Amino acid sequence: MTFFKLLEQYKTPSAALAAVPRLSARTSAIKPKSIDDAEREIRLISEYGATLLCSCEDDFPPLLKQFSPPPPVLTAYGDITLAHRRCIAIVGARQASAAGRKIARDIAATLSNKNFTIVSGLARGIDGEAHAASLDGGTIAVLGGGIDHIYPPQHARLYEQIANRGLLLSESPFGHRATARDFPRRNRIITGLSEGVVIIEAAERSGSLISARTALEQNREVMAVPGSPLDPRSAGSNRLLRQGATLVRHADDVVAALESIVPRRLQSPEPPLYKDGLDSTEEIPKSQRDSVHSALSPTPISIADIAHATRISVPRCATILVELELAGIARTYAGGLDSLAI
Repeated sequence: MTFFKLLEQYKTPSAALAAVPRLSARTSAIKPKSIDDAEREIRLISEYGATLLCSCEDDFPPLLKQFSPPPPVLTAYGDITLAHRRCIAIVGARQASAAGRKIARDIAATLSNKNFTIVSGLARGIDGEAHAASLDGGTIAVLGGGIDHIYPPQHARLYEQIANRGLLLSESPFGHRATARDFPRRNRIITGLSEGVVIIEAAERSGSLISARTALEQNREVMAVPGSPLDPRSAGSNRLLRQGATLVRHADDVVAALESIVPRRLQSPEPPLYKDGLDSTEEIPKSQRDSVHSALSPTPISIADIAHATRISVPRCATILVELELAGIARTYAGGLDSLAI
């Protein structure tokens, strides 16, 4: 969000980069990377056999490009054309039952034979089964860590198979080791790449339910395989069905669910959040910055409401919010909402 705010506010990448040190100097919360750092990362990615994809480029996955805003940069390792086919995500329990594993294999293999690309997160259990069953037809693994971080380590062989026959994607920097906070971001990309997500054996409070929520936020189809009410591994997926998720038993149900909705690849991207810019040399009074800070609370609110409360223009509020986010004070959400960072 901050990346695109800066571009829209300062119009060009050069002007935005020139403004970052001044915007963050008041708190030292962020230190811009040097050109040497950037060139080193590009070199390491290239030597590894991977490539960088920017959201403005033609090779960038088309459904992800429709986000408002999309992930600015991805690292890709493998066949990027797989992300330009119809994609379906399959996710579920790490400690999956034998029945759940078989269902994941059967659905993934059949959809793969129907020219769908299967997307998942390379986790143990359902994810691994879905990837392995769709290697011949095409599969995408989205990683929480950098493109070179194989996690879990038990999937080292599967990682190599996907690198050679499928596609690995990561939003994290090269060399980054995944932490817990990286996986919700990974899930957002898994569902964003796909027309819909199939949930197989999701317990209450599982990561798969996070995927279901992000899929709904992205206007993707949410499908779930029903499970025994006596099995806690199916408590979350059964709850999704009660809340209106599409019940699927096999691949044909998945195809039927997708064919009943408007193809999302035909939708137009949303317009940019901010259109008005400011001169990057213009100084903002401390009183205005303090007013915007005071107007924020833990509850997300639109910039228009912040501007109304502070009597400061929307463009200037947007610039101040960029500064506050760089300082770690504010947090921005999709749709142009902001809150205090807590």
